[in-house]
Amino acid sequence: MKKELNINEWKRAGHFNFFSQFDEPFHGVTVKVNCSKAYEFAKKTGNSFFLVYLHRTLKAANKIDPFKYRIEDGKVFEYEYVHASPTIGRNDGTFGFSYIEYKEDFKEFRDEAKSVIDEVRQSNGLVLPTCGDNVIHCSSMPWLDFTSVSHARHFKFEDSCPKISFGKMTGDGENRTMPVSIHVHHALMDGFEVGLFVEEFQILMSMDNEV
Repeated sequence: MKKELNINEWKRAGHFNFFSQFDEPFHGVTVKVNCSKAYEFAKKTGNSFFLVYLHRTLKAANKIDPFKYRIEDGKVFEYEYVHASPTIGRNDGTFGFSYIEYKEDFKEFRDEAKSVIDEVRQSNGLVLPTCGDNVIHCSSMPWLDFTSVSHARHFKFEDSCPKISFGKMTGDGENRTMPVSIHVHHALMDGFEVGLFVEEFQILMSMDNEV
């Protein structure tokens, strides 16, 4: 379900009209997130750390309205929920795209995600999943403690989906951190909204229980 925003009455109308004309309208930052508690929860419950932080990513994004905004045919729509389209690594070193629907309940999300991941890992090639614009493009690079990330872009293809990348966890105990790169469409949000997302995500990653 989605609803159209009245751009003329939107407080960011000028920003939208300005940045939507850019050849490259995305801007991004990379931040360090403390993931000690979330990792502890994953290990003590036997859950995948990847699915724990992916679920908390979606939970945070769905609390920040601009992360649910999308540009379609020059109009701005707000979706009720956004889901994940993460890359899934295979044993042969390749990856596949996937679509994982957001569920508020972690166990429900986890069980459905496991099925999707197994299917992608058993596939070959690069098959694009069937999904709408209400997704966040996610990728994990657990072998790299990166400080910045850039993304391949098809500039002729309309795209306003946020892109979030997760890097290598370093440290131990209470000092486990991982880099998180967040790229968003400047016509839809600014650094302020990215900051709200990071704040909410850090709150969720600081919990050692199911959220």
